[in-house]
Amino acid sequence: MNVVENDVAVITGAASGIGRATAQTFADNGASVVVADVDADGAEETVAAITDDGGEATFVETDVSDPDDVERMIETAIDVYGGLDVLYNNAAIEGPVARIDEYDSDAFEQVLDINLKGVWYGMKYAIEAMLADDGGAIVSASSIGGEVAVPQYSGYGAAKAAVSQLTKYAAIEYAEDGIRANAVAPGIVRTEMIERTIEDHPEMEAQFRDTEPMPGLADPTEIANAVLFLGSDLSSRVTGVTLPVEGGYLAQ
Repeated sequence: MNVVENDVAVITGAASGIGRATAQTFADNGASVVVADVDADGAEETVAAITDDGGEATFVETDVSDPDDVERMIETAIDVYGGLDVLYNNAAIEGPVARIDEYDSDAFEQVLDINLKGVWYGMKYAIEAMLADDGGAIVSASSIGGEVAVPQYSGYGAAKAAVSQLTKYAAIEYAEDGIRANAVAPGIVRTEMIERTIEDHPEMEAQFRDTEPMPGLADPTEIANAVLFLGSDLSSRVTGVTLPVEGGYLAQ
C-alpha cells in the first residue's frame, strides 16, 4: 500500500541524512518529491537515487533562512507537480557545542535563523498553498533536545523547543481548514551531523551510545517512517503532537 500515492511532498534538508531518507521513503510510497537544500550536489544525488528507482523528484536550491527561497520552494511544488500535500521542515544545523557563557552570539542567531525561523517560513508559505487546495500535512523536526536540556546545546535545544510549540499553534489555528501540523523528536541518529560532532568531540561518542535505553543509534529511515506516518492519512486524526522517536530516552 502506497500511503502517499499521488501526493506532492516538499522535504527540506534533503541532501543527506534524515532528509534524504525521508525523500526516498515518500517517493517509495508514491509521492512526487521536491528535494530542497543548499547543498546542490547532495540534493541532486538524492534526486538521482529516487528517479533511478522509478520515483519522481525534482531539486530546488533552498536556504530556509531566506523567506524568498522558501516561497520559491513551495511555488516549485505547485508549478512542477500541481500542488502541495506534505511539507517536512527538516533542515537544521547543530550549532556550537558549548556552555551558554561560551556560546558565540552570532552562532546562536544562525541556529535560530535556520532551525526555527526556517520552520516558520516553511509553515507560512505551505499553509498559504494548502488553504487554496483542500489542506495538507506539515511535519517539522524537533528533537529530544527540545524536550529536555542536553548540556552544551542551548541554541539547538531552544530552537527545537520552539518548533514544538509553533507546531501546536499551527495545529490549532488551521484545524478547521484541513491542515494538520505535527513534529517528530528524534534522539541520536547516525547522520553526518552526529559524525561531525563525534569527530570534533570524541568524548561524546560514549555519551551518545549510552543515551537511549534501546541499543545502538537510530537509522535515518526509522525517523523517515515516523514522518511518513504523520504526513499520511494513517494519522488523519493526529495534530499538534510532537512524536518522540528516541529509543525510550524520554521514558526514563
